[in-house]
Amino acid sequence: MDQQRETAQALAIRRTVWRSMAALAGMFAFAFALVPLYDVFCQITGLNGKVDNTAQAIVHESVDESRYVTVQFITRGSSGLPWEMKVETRQVSVHPGQTSEINFTFQNHSPAMSTGRAVPSVSPSSASRHLRKISCFCFAEQQLAGGEKLEIPLVFQLSRDLPDDIRTITLVYTLYPVHEEVMADRRAQRAGGRI
Repeated sequence: MDQQRETAQALAIRRTVWRSMAALAGMFAFAFALVPLYDVFCQITGLNGKVDNTAQAIVHESVDESRYVTVQFITRGSSGLPWEMKVETRQVSVHPGQTSEINFTFQNHSPAMSTGRAVPSVSPSSASRHLRKISCFCFAEQQLAGGEKLEIPLVFQLSRDLPDDIRTITLVYTLYPVHEEVMADRRAQRAGGRI
């Protein structure tokens, strides 16, 4: 009788361990997929000020010289990418309808070549609908050799229909590494004619 009870207990413990491991694997997979899923969701809905990657044409509209809007730029790095991103000017005052250009500098501080991407977000999120990126490095993969430095401009325009209550817009650019496996997959897809 004790032998059967011990066998049943051991079996119950094994089942509990397997279920716990399966739940842990599921949580890990969900956490791993959460960031890309969130970015796609924000891209579709405009939530959290995520902006799309499409370059837009300059809209030739009259400049609203009756008001200024302050545009602030913040740059952030991330772990896994030994790069530094700097902005030439941290803050500018622009008129809605005016086209502006700001230079950003990327520098790889490691001796090895690596690839990164700058992902923007806009605050307040409602301003993202009124921000036109004419030329932007946003979401584009940049590859830098060890120690290489690269300067890229951001050319943007605020539409005249920007609400009057928005007086300050903050653009935050966060650097993310693009891993070699992802790059190899993309090269293979391009070679196969699928992209």
